[in-house]
Amino acid sequence: MTKSEVILAIARKTGIDKEDVKNTIDELFRVIQDAVIDDHRVHFSGFGSFSKKKRAKKIGRNISTNTAIVVEEHYIPFFKHSKFFAAKIKAAGATC
Repeated sequence: MTKSEVILAIARKTGIDKEDVKNTIDELFRVIQDAVIDDHRVHFSGFGSFSKKKRAKKIGRNISTNTAIVVEEHYIPFFKHSKFFAAKIKAAGATC
């Protein structure tokens, strides 16, 4: 499902104008990104949490030239689903 499909589905279910839904979703993403960048965890009860995770320095390999390269320590965005969300997905998968 694409972002535009999500916007359309929300607009249809709520009766809110598509442009208002789009602006709200865009702002939600900005708030989540800014919070995670500033070292905050964003938690949605029953859904999951967004945070950043530290990746340690390691030795990688450039497969084109077969040489070792150093991948410095860095942060990545991370999503951890809730147990409730995982259980719903698991239950829905059993009925497919």
